[in-house]
Amino acid sequence: MDVYEKQLVEEIPDFEEHVPEKHGAFDISATVSSVKIHGWKQVTGILAVAIVILGGLELVIRLFQVPEFVFPAPSATFKALVTSFPNNYTHFLITISELVSGYVVGASIGLILAAVLTQVPYLEKVITPYILLLICTPTIALVPLLMLKLGFNIWPRIIAVSLASGPMVMINSVTGFRRTDLAKIALAKSYGATTFQIFKMIRFPLALPMIIVGLLVGGIFGLITAVGSDMVGGKIGLGNKISYYSSLARMAHFFAIIILVATIGISIWIIFSRVGKKWASWQE
Repeated sequence: MDVYEKQLVEEIPDFEEHVPEKHGAFDISATVSSVKIHGWKQVTGILAVAIVILGGLELVIRLFQVPEFVFPAPSATFKALVTSFPNNYTHFLITISELVSGYVVGASIGLILAAVLTQVPYLEKVITPYILLLICTPTIALVPLLMLKLGFNIWPRIIAVSLASGPMVMINSVTGFRRTDLAKIALAKSYGATTFQIFKMIRFPLALPMIIVGLLVGGIFGLITAVGSDMVGGKIGLGNKISYYSSLARMAHFFAIIILVATIGISIWIIFSRVGKKWASWQE
């Protein structure tokens, strides 16, 4: 056996000894079922259910004369959404800015850490306890401390969003990188592929569905943190308007802000659903 063959034998993994465990510190299951709408019949059904629910709620509230400060009618909420949107537009943009800025930073760091930890198992064992501590700690609880250190501006909220979204991206990405078929890696090594080539051509494409799930979950967690951070302190953001309208018992305006927040969340889901359909549907 020459030197090249001996090196090749040493590099090909023993599948009986190095099969990744099904459950580990980062192995958190995260699956998102894609809701696919086919044809006008299904669209009509969805709209019919919405009309029945909203119409029935409107009828019950008017029939029993429920006060608006207890629970507003859907028509009152829609009216408040339209009339108050010019005043809430600035707060809407601020929350979007907090979310996008913090999300880009957190998701980028999380994805890079996932790639590094996959290649360096020892580093994963060292960092795992700190990542779990960060995941289990409510990020919103850190916002007052960040505001005391950085001031009552947008930066503490951006940092909070980064801390909330980054770990979600990382744990799902690590799970995806771990599920790579070792047979494909062994075949690539037998043809002389480098570590970077294996990561680029095998690990990353096969992990892409889980990465997209991580990006989706990270976006939702980031949105929740952004709104919660607005509620903690300051006079800007949709979360601040939620606290404001709630304190005045203006429930129609309160639910109007809730609709705006829900719209952002649904938009995140639609975006990554489209991305997953375009870039990761080939695995189906």
